[in-house]
Amino acid sequence: MRNDNSPPPPESGSSIDPDRPWFTRRATLVVGVAALAPAALAGWVLTQAFAGTGSDGPSRSTPLSASHSTPSPGQRDAKPGSTPGEGASASTSPSASQSTTAAAPAPAPAPAKGPLAGKTVVVDPGHNAGNFAHTDEIDQQVDIGTGRKECDTTGTTTNAGYKEADFTLDVSKRLRTALEAQGAKVVLTHQADRPWGPCITERARIGNEAKADAVVSVHADGVSAGNRGFHVILPAKVKGGAADTAKIVGPSRELGERIAGNFARTTGSAPANYLGSGTGLVVRDDLGGLNLSTQPKVFIECGNMRDAKDAAQLTSPEWRQKAAQGIADGIVGFLGG
Repeated sequence: MRNDNSPPPPESGSSIDPDRPWFTRRATLVVGVAALAPAALAGWVLTQAFAGTGSDGPSRSTPLSASHSTPSPGQRDAKPGSTPGEGASASTSPSASQSTTAAAPAPAPAPAKGPLAGKTVVVDPGHNAGNFAHTDEIDQQVDIGTGRKECDTTGTTTNAGYKEADFTLDVSKRLRTALEAQGAKVVLTHQADRPWGPCITERARIGNEAKADAVVSVHADGVSAGNRGFHVILPAKVKGGAADTAKIVGPSRELGERIAGNFARTTGSAPANYLGSGTGLVVRDDLGGLNLSTQPKVFIECGNMRDAKDAAQLTSPEWRQKAAQGIADGIVGFLGG
């Protein structure tokens, strides 16, 4: 029988010394636990400090608590609930981001290639479809050197109402594409992106300021039925006011001859049967677009919109493509391509 004042018997398998009083053994256990607590706390703090450093290890400048610090790129991208630094890699750490070099500048565009590389051509689509609604504006008189003339005109139409201005813009855009394919820089005087005009004085100025190697103004005629064919208009020798064509008469004739030959061959159209004596070439001194030009320049009347047979060609997209190609071939020949 156990005495009430005697220590309780040890539990089975206990390592407690049976010769020591039970209260002594309990005090020892409490002291041991108390000794372990600071060590565990220190270990937890170190774990938290290392957790936010990513794969690069701890940073001396990183605070132990990241709750009020600015998150790194890797931390911003981490999934909700992850610890700071999860999903971050060495490439997104502060030290890596600071060492990232600036992106290399984009390479310069390759220079244009083709027989017309380095050449500038100005293409002038005759008239503007908006001129019909702005007759007061286009009727203003401008100085063309040899006199005064309207700023611009409406142009003609086919009997069915197809406008010359629509024809000239379509051919001019096709011509631009053909010339750019040969390496040329092409400037259009307008793209129907304005309500009317430009005036003939401005059209000439655009070519002059571009220092164009060649300028072509695209048109279609509007004379009585039965008059058929194309013709190219060349500048006469003119001097007066702002006009002085002496330097461009020769090269403009060469440009016109090149265009006339290639246009006839490509389109199958014959030179006009109503002027030019079958040559397809006409010289005029009353066109401000020619008089005021300082660069080689010609007009081309691609056909007669008032003749049913010519109108059938002018309204055909396939024929307009041939017309643009014929003009382009003449320009390439003139510029030595």
